This record gives sequence, structure tokens and C-alpha cells, in this order.
Amino acid sequence: MALRLATNRVAAAAAAASRGRLIAPLQTQTRAASSLVGSSSKRPRNATAPTTSAASASSPCASFASPSPLGDHLRQRRAHNATLSKDGKVPAPPMVYISGEEMTRYASELIVDQWIRPYFDTSAWETFDLSCKSRDETDDKVLTDAVEAGARIGAIFKEPTITPSALQVKAFGLSKAFGSPNGAMRRGWNGITISRDTIHIEGIELGYKNPVLFERHAVGGEYGAGWNEVGKGTLLTTYLPADGTAPFVVDKRDLTDDHNVCVVYHNPYDNVEDLAHLFFKRCLEANVTPYIVTKKTVFKWQEGFWATMKRIFDADYKEQFVDAGLMDKCGGCLKHLISDAATMQLIRWTDGGFGMAAHNYDGDMLTDQIAQVHRSPGFITSNLVGRADDGRIIKEFEASHGTVSDLWADHLAGRETSLNPLGMVEAMIGAMRHAAFLQVESNPDDVAAKDVKAKVDNYTDTLRLAMHNTFRYGQGTRDMSGPGGYTTEDFVAKVAWRLDRYLAAQEEEAPPPTLEEPDRMYRRNHDVDHTTLRELFDKYDRKNAGSLDYNDFARMLSKMGVAPVRETSEKEPDV
Repeated sequence: MALRLATNRVAAAAAAASRGRLIAPLQTQTRAASSLVGSSSKRPRNATAPTTSAASASSPCASFASPSPLGDHLRQRRAHNATLSKDGKVPAPPMVYISGEEMTRYASELIVDQWIRPYFDTSAWETFDLSCKSRDETDDKVLTDAVEAGARIGAIFKEPTITPSALQVKAFGLSKAFGSPNGAMRRGWNGITISRDTIHIEGIELGYKNPVLFERHAVGGEYGAGWNEVGKGTLLTTYLPADGTAPFVVDKRDLTDDHNVCVVYHNPYDNVEDLAHLFFKRCLEANVTPYIVTKKTVFKWQEGFWATMKRIFDADYKEQFVDAGLMDKCGGCLKHLISDAATMQLIRWTDGGFGMAAHNYDGDMLTDQIAQVHRSPGFITSNLVGRADDGRIIKEFEASHGTVSDLWADHLAGRETSLNPLGMVEAMIGAMRHAAFLQVESNPDDVAAKDVKAKVDNYTDTLRLAMHNTFRYGQGTRDMSGPGGYTTEDFVAKVAWRLDRYLAAQEEEAPPPTLEEPDRMYRRNHDVDHTTLRELFDKYDRKNAGSLDYNDFARMLSKMGVAPVRETSEKEPDV
């Protein structure tokens, strides 16, 4: 159908209505806008979507200004090849889908079934079940297979999973306690960094007013540590060089206690340069000020991380940041923060507009703090960035929270739940967009791949807008809209309803035709002497046929000196 809303007309109608004199011909336009907004009051799950647009007065979100029903980027028609409809599904680019369990598994099924599969054929997705039961039944081969597929395809979406405790091993009837899959993934995908950014909804004030970016070194540190409990004695840490040169002792210490825990770990630094480039490029794109966080005043071995980051910044990025005015608050130089100070600044700098990069453990702790200041772990992203052996960028996207066991218990007991899926949906959006990017990158001349990418980009932009607007109209889950907020199922259904209308508003009855160059006689300065032109034509129309055959046409161009000539090689010099 044709685009329903002419934004300027709707705006004029709204302005006229506010003056108490709504213009009659615009009533249908206003009703169309209203139907895209939908009701903010809670409705039964299968009820027909209402057509009122007033925000619920009891909702905490009701005080926020209502957005345009379509949003700025939907006010203009999309290119025809970017629109989607339920009439013809788009082939979703290859992607790895890792499923988890409990409440987030249930919500993800609703989202994929109602938001994605109506528009996309997902048969190219490779799905792996990383539930505890599946890992136990396959003796963790499913994890190995998922890592291999992720390295091969390069775009991964992962639902939250459970790393079973001793109690859960017994409760689930598992043969053993399986470890977190994250370590295997980071190793298998040559992890560089875990990017964690705040999620913002325009028109809703959260903890940070502006974006906060974080890069957490994806490998090394305590997470890969070797350890043991020992008694009195001597602990030697010895390094054996791979080149066969003489080994040497890294550390020697005498243990005098009867009970000791010895821990050994290392930090691989080869990929810190890649981390630096990713971090500084993202900070420039987001227009935020970068900071580097370590505890190098005490942990002297962390000096190398800071030194590498500063060297890359000064050589490749400093001038761009200074020109953008992003270093004014730092005296024009990249600033280092001690990790203790960073924890305090995260509480104080609620205006946002900054980025931080840190080691693995510090990054884990600091991003948890960012999540709490901003609102909750559901309001920050989590994106593992690695590099395949052939140089392709691998990206794995997941929510920053767990499986939400308490809501799952309520669901199993038949009680209503209200899960906010924002973080998971942002992860799905990221994975779909990266999959489309990789498909074009591997087939740069494939028109069909470019067409699919345009559709994926448009769909994900529209999905994000539909979800954000649902929150803004006071139709969110209860963590955002209070006790009267939507249940898990009703929220998913409401966003599906709004998404369908936003996408339908982009449709056109047929693609615009491909036109030849418009006739030049339409130009204002067109001033051809047609009498002389006719005489010239008659001169070469020797058969008086009213047309020129090829020989007459060639003779005319040659006579006029405008016939194309074959390229000739330059004559070799006579030497």
C-alpha cells in the first residue's frame, strides 16, 4: 500500500487540533497516525489492537513527551528494495543461534516466532542448544560444534545460559558440573574485546544521559587461572621459552602457612593493538571521550596495556579526537584512571559521554557497576569481538543478564511474568546486522546480498523503533511501566503489532520503474535548431526512408568527426 502518512500533514492536523479547529480533510490522516500509535492501556493478549493514542496516566512513562508515531527515519519512504512484508519472506543471512534455557529461552521463542519469522526465512541459521541437559547428553560436544560454527560463519547470537552450581548439578540430574561456555568461545573465536555499551531509549531518562562505551579485554586474567591448595613449601613459576633458549624463574616464594591457595595466570597482550583500534574508532563514532583503566601503580605488569593503548592513540587518533573537541576535559591528552578512581567516576559522571577500556577482570566488575547506575544489566549490550584465522571479524552478541530464574519459577507455577527483553533484542539486532554485513563482504558484487542487507538494516531499525516506542507510550514491561505494565506475552504481542504497522507504512504497491534519461527538450535551456537538424538528417537519409540504417549512421558520425575510434598502441621508439 502507499505510504500512509505525510508527516507534515499530520503535524498540521495536530497543530490545528490544538487550536480547536481540526481541518476536516485531515481527519483520516490523523486516524491513520492514531492507529499506528495504538492504545497505552493494557489489553487482553488476543484482543484487537485499539486505535487510541493517549498515554496511560498511571504509568511512570506517561510524563515523557510522546514521539512521532513513525519516528524521524520513517518519515521518508524507504528505498523499495529495503521494505519488507509478510507476503514474501527475506532469506536471513547465515548466522549461529545459540539457545539457552529458563525464562530467557521462553521469551526468545516468542520474539523469534512473532517478530522475526513472519518476515524472514531463517533456514540458513545454524542452531545449537547449550542448555545443561543438552551439554550433558552430548558430553559438551554441542559446545565444540557451536564454537566451530561460530568461527566459520562469524555472526553469533547467544541466549543466556546456565553454568550449573553443585546444587543445580543434583537438581538437573547432570553427570558433572559443566563450566561456563564463555571461555571456550573466547578462545575459539580469538577474542579481542567484549564491548559493553549503555542502551538508550529516546525520550526516557535512564541512569546515564548520554552513551557510555566499554571495552573489556576478552582474554587472560583470573578467568583462565590455574590454582591448587597446598601446604608449606616453595612455589616456583618457571618460564620455558618456545625458541629453546634457557628457561628462567618468573617468581619464587616460600609458603609458610599450613593452608595456601596458589594461583597462576597470565595476560596475553598481542591483541591489545586490535582492542585499541576498535575502542578508539567506536569512541569517535559515538562522540565520547576515551579513558584507559588499570591498577598499574600497584600491579606493575599492567603498564604494558596502558603503554600500548597510549601509543596507538597518540599515533593514529589523537588529532581526530582533539579536532572533535572530545579531549577538552582531559587537557588534550589520553587520560589514565586507576581502577579505584574509575569506580567513583562511574557514579559521578551520570552525564555519560565517555568510554573506558580495561583488563578482563576490571572490565567485568566495572561494567556491572555501569549496568546498575544506568538501570540494570538488561540495559547494556554485550558483544564479543574476535578475529578469524583469515582476518574476518567475528562478533557474538548476547544479553548482559542471566536466565532470570525467578521469573521462570513464576511461569512454571502459572503466575504472570513481565520480562523486559531489551538487552536480548539488541543482541539479536546486532547479530542479524553483522550476518548481513559479512554476506556482502564475502560477495561484494552480489546484488541480491546487498538487497538483503538493506532489508535487514531497515527491519532492525524499524524493530528497535517499534520496541522503544512501545515503552514510550507507557506500554512497557513492569520494570518500566509499573504494576500496570504488560506481561511478557502481551509486550511481545504489542511490539509485533506495532512493528507490522510500521513496516506496512513503508510499503509501496510496486517498485518504481527504471527510467531512461529524460528527454533533454524538457530542460529550460534547451534551444536546438530543429530546421538545421532536419536538413542534416535528410542529407544522410539517402533512401528517404525517414530513418538511418547502420551504414548511413556510421557515415554521418565519421563525417562529423565524432565516431569512436579503436585504441592503438603507441609506436615503439626507433632506437
